[in-house]
Amino acid sequence: MGNNIEIRKLSPELAEDYVHFFDITPHSEIPDSDDCKCYCVWWFNDDQDVDHIDYLLSKEKRRDYAIQKIRENKIQGYLAYHNGKVVGWCNTNTKADCLKCYCWRRIMRDVPTEELASGIRVKSIFCFLVAPEFRRKGITKLLLERVCQDAVNDGFDFIEVYPLKGYINEAKDFMGPVGLFKKYGFTIHGETEDIFIMRKWLK
Repeated sequence: MGNNIEIRKLSPELAEDYVHFFDITPHSEIPDSDDCKCYCVWWFNDDQDVDHIDYLLSKEKRRDYAIQKIRENKIQGYLAYHNGKVVGWCNTNTKADCLKCYCWRRIMRDVPTEELASGIRVKSIFCFLVAPEFRRKGITKLLLERVCQDAVNDGFDFIEVYPLKGYINEAKDFMGPVGLFKKYGFTIHGETEDIFIMRKWLK
């Protein structure tokens, strides 16, 4: 499978491929519900007004907003392609730039950020999504390898991930599995009530 997968960095030219992948890919306990089409608009490097987030409550608004933020280079990450079709996604961004996004404020407030004051550069991985028919075929592994490779080339000090302490289901476990991160050299640096904070040093 790995030889047939191409990993591409998200760019404005790939915005339509990106939203189409979310259009057709179920990733919730209620896979056919429009309420569950997130388009990953809660994780990106921008200051989101969490008190007025209702402007994203419809699927159509989230879709349009995602295209806008990709074109602004605010949503960042990698797409996995198989035979020209997107089959996987990884949202990864600079930690320092994402502290005011909706999901960080909502569920990540207890994650330490003190290293950023000293100029340490941290790449964060926020989520993975893989098409159901391609799950357990190594797509997440390939995405993770590319993130690590590019983070080294871009001069980051370490990569940080936030897996759940206990597996629930594919929808809830979107931050990736602990076992995969351990296999690729990540170690537990801390924890909150629900997640482990794992790091891989790159220097």
